[in-house]
Amino acid sequence: MTVLTVDGLTKTFDMHVLGDTQVVGLDDVSFAVQGGEFLAVVGESGSGKSSLLKCLYRTYDPTAGRVVYHDGDDKIDLASCGDRTMMALRDDAIGYTSQFLDEIPRVPAVDVVARPLVERGTPTEDARHQARGLLAALHVPEELWAAYPATFSGGERQRVNLAQAVAPKPELLLLDEPTSALDPETRNAAIDLLESYLGPETTVVGVFHNTDVVQRVADRVVVLADGSLNEVIPIAEYDGTHTSPEADSNEPLGEANGRRDR
Repeated sequence: MTVLTVDGLTKTFDMHVLGDTQVVGLDDVSFAVQGGEFLAVVGESGSGKSSLLKCLYRTYDPTAGRVVYHDGDDKIDLASCGDRTMMALRDDAIGYTSQFLDEIPRVPAVDVVARPLVERGTPTEDARHQARGLLAALHVPEELWAAYPATFSGGERQRVNLAQAVAPKPELLLLDEPTSALDPETRNAAIDLLESYLGPETTVVGVFHNTDVVQRVADRVVVLADGSLNEVIPIAEYDGTHTSPEADSNEPLGEANGRRDR
């Protein structure tokens, strides 16, 4: 069953400081995402990976094209639906995490992670208990759980961000380089969590730079080049050629435990 259909997605940026020059972020990108699959998005730096994720989540308004979210019998174009519809989907069905944590100041890490669970009706103490388990799984030191993420290192903040995104097990989860600031050990913990915590009810579209991560978690790979779709290939055909070399790592990941059952 198709969960997301991207059709002719285009995003251009007007650079007013450069005499209104138009910069192409995405150019006529089309692909479909099947329910329960893990679709990795790769490409050289500047290929449009983050722009794609932001258009899917409507942080960026697409210039042209459609992004159809299949919600049962309903089909909602995320590129053109009203703001209230988009906000409701973010609350109930679509999760997103970027490389950077942007949270309300003076909120403890455990409550940052628990917040989306509480907003979906989980009792506060139950949500905090679940949040503590996620933080522990991501090797966030226990003494930091009651501390404010604004004081954390980049890697610690990134782990809190990931825990918050996966906590409610959204139907569609968009991950924008969720492991970029992590060392090999904590990167392993993050991938273990994605494999063990998320079930087949969650479809994932994730931007990654690390070849080993892609080969471990993905079912298929979208390859972008200069804002255009180069190819969509099964993971068996992916050799890391299009992974950004400056962000890739030769540090090995732990042995794969197998992808999520689908």
